[in-house]
Amino acid sequence: MSWGSESESTALIVSLGHLDIWDIWGRYDSVTIYNLDYSCRIAYNKRGVGSLNRRVAKVNISFAGGTASEGSITYKVTLPNVWMKEMGIGEGSRELELSFDGKQIILSRCMNGEDFVLRSLERKHDVRLFKLYDGSTLCTTIYADFTDEVLTFENHVNNPVKTAFGNNLLPTWDDFNYFLEDRCIPRHRAGLREFLEFIGIGEYDPIEIIKKTAGRMAEDSQWLEMENLK
Repeated sequence: MSWGSESESTALIVSLGHLDIWDIWGRYDSVTIYNLDYSCRIAYNKRGVGSLNRRVAKVNISFAGGTASEGSITYKVTLPNVWMKEMGIGEGSRELELSFDGKQIILSRCMNGEDFVLRSLERKHDVRLFKLYDGSTLCTTIYADFTDEVLTFENHVNNPVKTAFGNNLLPTWDDFNYFLEDRCIPRHRAGLREFLEFIGIGEYDPIEIIKKTAGRMAEDSQWLEMENLK
């Protein structure tokens, strides 16, 4: 893993090792002793700086209560205040995005579109804005960083059918590309070459097609507005 890469900026990374642990009260119990992949090394990389602050933290493990299913267990880690403040986490901004690749957990602050754009532009990335309309109603605003191939979005209507990603709250870059292509003539449609020649495009490219067609399709009243922010 590259600890100093800019793509890991403003993220907490929890790497898991291996340790046999007792129950949370320090008592041995054959029922509540667990094998937990754990060393819990937590590292924070602020805006691509190579040196990282690292700490070892203990995972608190307890049985879940309330309406949780029988035998459910919760895992909690206390994170340093200074790291949370550096990430902009506070009473008014408490949401974190969690991702897991099988070996490490990454906690990233959920940024609004404005913060996302500012961060990407500071890095001199290729940033583009996409607005999905249904008639005159703005449904979704997508902020896309084409350099890192990451995005964030904001829905402006409650009907998921009218939004860019439906009920998908964490769309990937592949999801984004699928959405763009879905607003274009199908890739394997008969007469595609003639269509591309007619609109002045040499090859199938959803971005270039949408520049010409605004993503308009015969079956609905939705369309796209694009803006290059770099």
